[in-house]
Amino acid sequence: MPNKTIYIADDDLPLLVRAQELTGSNLSAAIVTALRRLVQVEEAKQAGFDEITVKVGVGRTVVKRFLGTALGEWTSSSGEGEERYSLFQTSKGRFAVHHARSELHTPVGPNAERGKKWATGWRGWIGDWSPDQAWMRTPAQATFSVVDTVEELEALLPAELYTVALRTIKDEPVVEDLDI
Repeated sequence: MPNKTIYIADDDLPLLVRAQELTGSNLSAAIVTALRRLVQVEEAKQAGFDEITVKVGVGRTVVKRFLGTALGEWTSSSGEGEERYSLFQTSKGRFAVHHARSELHTPVGPNAERGKKWATGWRGWIGDWSPDQAWMRTPAQATFSVVDTVEELEALLPAELYTVALRTIKDEPVVEDLDI
């Protein structure tokens, strides 16, 4: 294998040492890992894809990152909170669904029915400033699913978004090179 000399500014040496620590390998392997990621991201961007980041989990979340393109989103809001479905096509031709629910505040205890009217807005509060209210908080939560086919999406999406997905998803390439 041929040797290549890389000149590094003195100010950048701590960065290289840290990269080597994080990868647990020699400097050459750290550089190749970084270059591989750079090439992957830039080629995907040239093909029309974006770097997409979503949070997944309950409470303390994990961040998932992938290359893809947004195909649609469905949001529902009610007195019980907000629910959102986001549909993506990945750079490898698969389909990803991110489903997120907002934090919920639910009245509980012997006065739970009376407490539900508080969620209807300020008009529901009039005449009821009772101190005997009890609430349960459910943290926001999100899931992430990846499937191979359009048919598998039907079980993961609301009917309206699935209908849009069927119209949006095509077998055409994302980028059409024109010789004009």
